[in-house]
Amino acid sequence: MDVSDAISTQRAIRGFDGRPLPEDALTRILQAGRRAPSSMNEQRWAFVVCTDREHLGELARIGEWAAHVAAAAAVVALVTPEAEEDWRRESIAFDLGQCAQNMMLAAWELGIGSAHAAVYDEDLARELLGYPEDWRCEYLLSFGYPARMPTTKGGRKPLDELVHRERW
Repeated sequence: MDVSDAISTQRAIRGFDGRPLPEDALTRILQAGRRAPSSMNEQRWAFVVCTDREHLGELARIGEWAAHVAAAAAVVALVTPEAEEDWRRESIAFDLGQCAQNMMLAAWELGIGSAHAAVYDEDLARELLGYPEDWRCEYLLSFGYPARMPTTKGGRKPLDELVHRERW
């Protein structure tokens, strides 16, 4: 699958078929995240990989829309350092978005679906994942083989509604 196909066909997958991920597939996904661009090449992220079924069930409680985490084959918690300044938080968030998208596209190329889950309960996330006090986790990425393949095209706005040239 080339990059254009991956971008145009990838959808959020929240229903998984229960098969485990091969370790080499998980490594490829993590390598894709590691290779994401980051401001000043600071790579302000760490990944906590979870595959234990009971642990995934516990992690599904971190957010109102995180139920899919319990059925995933693997979850990657995206952990970043705390930042006091707005500009630094925004820079980290931008880098983390690129990191997440790299992982999700790499997974899709392998036939593995994914979806993100926002962390609503930071204290529970820290308890379950054990990351340091000066770090935080705002997102989990769930990965697994789709229970069924998506059939919709994604309902995107036409390009001419989004693009402005030179000025708005």
